[in-house]
Amino acid sequence: MERLVIDIPEKKSTEVKQMLRDMGVTIQQESHVTTSDYKQKLTTVSTWSADDVKFFEESKKVFENLKPQQW
Repeated sequence: MERLVIDIPEKKSTEVKQMLRDMGVTIQQESHVTTSDYKQKLTTVSTWSADDVKFFEESKKVFENLKPQQW
């Protein structure tokens, strides 16, 4: 499949889309992301507390201090 982006005059949009569908073309709806939507989405990103980070730091130190067993 090839992706094609075209600009269609408003008055011809419905006709062109119907002709393309008749030929088996899949038409994806254009997604408009506004700045406020993007900012809102960013606010839902989780953050780690100091305790979370402390756990990883302690685990890192323990792992680094492991000594391989000699057989």
